[in-house]
Amino acid sequence: MAMMRLRREDPRVVGSFRLHRRLGAGGMGVVYLGSDRRGQRVALKVIRPDLAEDQEFRSRFAREVSAARRIRGGCTARLVAADLEAERPWFATQYVPGPSLHDKVAEEGPLTAAQIAAIGAALSEGLVAVHEAGVVHRDLKPSNILLSPKGPRIIDFGIAWATGASTLTHVGTAVGSPGFLAPEQVRGAAVTPATDVFALGATLAYSATADSPFGHGSSEVMLYRVVHEEPDLVGVPDALAPLVRACLAKDPEDRPSTLQLSMRLKEIAAREAQGLSDGRPPAQRVRTDRPTGRLTQPFPEERAERRTGRTPAPQGAGSRAVKGAQGGPPSRPSSPRNRGGGPSSRPTGGRSGGRPVPRTTGAGRRPSRPDPRLMRQRLIVFVVVTLVVALGIAAAQKL
Repeated sequence: MAMMRLRREDPRVVGSFRLHRRLGAGGMGVVYLGSDRRGQRVALKVIRPDLAEDQEFRSRFAREVSAARRIRGGCTARLVAADLEAERPWFATQYVPGPSLHDKVAEEGPLTAAQIAAIGAALSEGLVAVHEAGVVHRDLKPSNILLSPKGPRIIDFGIAWATGASTLTHVGTAVGSPGFLAPEQVRGAAVTPATDVFALGATLAYSATADSPFGHGSSEVMLYRVVHEEPDLVGVPDALAPLVRACLAKDPEDRPSTLQLSMRLKEIAAREAQGLSDGRPPAQRVRTDRPTGRLTQPFPEERAERRTGRTPAPQGAGSRAVKGAQGGPPSRPSSPRNRGGGPSSRPTGGRSGGRPVPRTTGAGRRPSRPDPRLMRQRLIVFVVVTLVVALGIAAAQKL
């Protein structure tokens, strides 16, 4: 999070906290980086002087503090202290180091499917705790999500409201951010936990595309699109697109619950992390292919035996023997007991020319020792897959 020096008009001490830097400013006030006598760092929000005399804004600020006090969960910043009766009301929460989701995507580009699913699962789980406290955030968006080393954190409950409350503060005025507001907020209907699910779906779409699913434009244009048009999910990974589309349903009843969303996103995150390793080593894909007769593939003989019941030629016999095992015409007729008699089938791996292939067992397999080269290839593939999976999980956890 970017920090700025304190300005001349900024206070240096608020309550028992000493202020060090500006963290940002919003419609309600300024957020500072402060610390108490023990050195604990906090994010301290102070209401703007011109709004301190406005009873409506004081009430809105009080709602934010009340919401923060009721929420218990690891996905929100813990409330440390507050003073609602001060000349300029303020409250302090635990400082969350790390950029906002908006800034990270704007600077580094769209996230991967695994990263989006991991962040979304954590946010969904956090929203479960928020909703259990009887609170709806109502302004969930990328700039209100901080990516700390311990996971994402939801901040800014400035317009949070009790479940079932109206969205309008003035007639015809919707509170929130266009492009992330739910249709019921635009219409002035009651808000529910499904309202935050819609905002989360729009946030996940932004993470995948670096853009709002409802494009750009004036507030009126954006609000119209939210109510009447379908979201643009081009660029959202296929693994996430159906779930994001369900979150953005116009009817709140058609959206998944936060608990369902959390469980589904955890499944997608685990599968995507595994998928990152499946495509890396080329040998992993050979297991699902039909045998081609190439000597570089590790399992053509075993798969040919399993499919045809015939005994393949030794590994040095080349592609002609494997082609015969797949049903194609062999280079010359031969019996399973004597595949080494002709000069064309002579092994090239350092064996003597006329040695016959060992007799097969009742299961159609040769009772020979494992090929050392094949064992080395399997070991390398196993190590590579293990490392890639570990790195993928570590990267998702850092976010």
